[in-house]
Amino acid sequence: MSTAGKQSWTGRLREAGVRAMPPERLLPDGQPAYMSSWIYMFGALTIAALVVIILSGTILGLKGPAWWHYTGVGHFFNSIHLWSVELFFFSMVIHLWGKFFMAAWRGGRSRVWISGSITFLTSIAAAFTGYVSQQNFDSQWIATQAKDGLNSTGIGAFFNVLNFGQMYTYHVLLLPVAVIGLVSAHILLVRRHGIVPPLPLPELGVHARSGAGAPAVDAAEPAA
Repeated sequence: MSTAGKQSWTGRLREAGVRAMPPERLLPDGQPAYMSSWIYMFGALTIAALVVIILSGTILGLKGPAWWHYTGVGHFFNSIHLWSVELFFFSMVIHLWGKFFMAAWRGGRSRVWISGSITFLTSIAAAFTGYVSQQNFDSQWIATQAKDGLNSTGIGAFFNVLNFGQMYTYHVLLLPVAVIGLVSAHILLVRRHGIVPPLPLPELGVHARSGAGAPAVDAAEPAA
């Protein structure tokens, strides 16, 4: 049976993808001038830290606790993993608060904001499972102190912090996949809706004065 004149589902899917995300929007060769502000760099810095986390964590996972606790090279990669996590959360929190005060949900960007917030919460769970997967006295102390609080909420029936195998699987597989998926969705949504611009001057309440002692005049209003 000929399929001439009848588009396949792959063709329809491709066209829908191109309509939703044109190539020039997915991979732009320029950015708005307002992105020269320092506040816009923390999102990219968060992604860069995430890449280092994944690479260093992969090496740690392949070598095992006996390597990262008792060898110099293992200590080095363990430190790289730790400090990249610290940089990841530092950059993400500044990014979160910066976009909050910029009202980054404007212009139909609510899903961008929601996906970023869910990524932040998921990252906290990933970091917690990393703490209890260290296989040292610190991880044992953290796990025993956390179990009572989690058990009191009923989460302990599904999330056993004293089970190393369960926590390690969450930390190296399930939660990283969730974080990477959410970050990817967040980036695609940003590409689709565009980078949020700064708040307009009237919304910021910025005023200009024509001279000393003169009454305040809204900067957005034309001069008489």
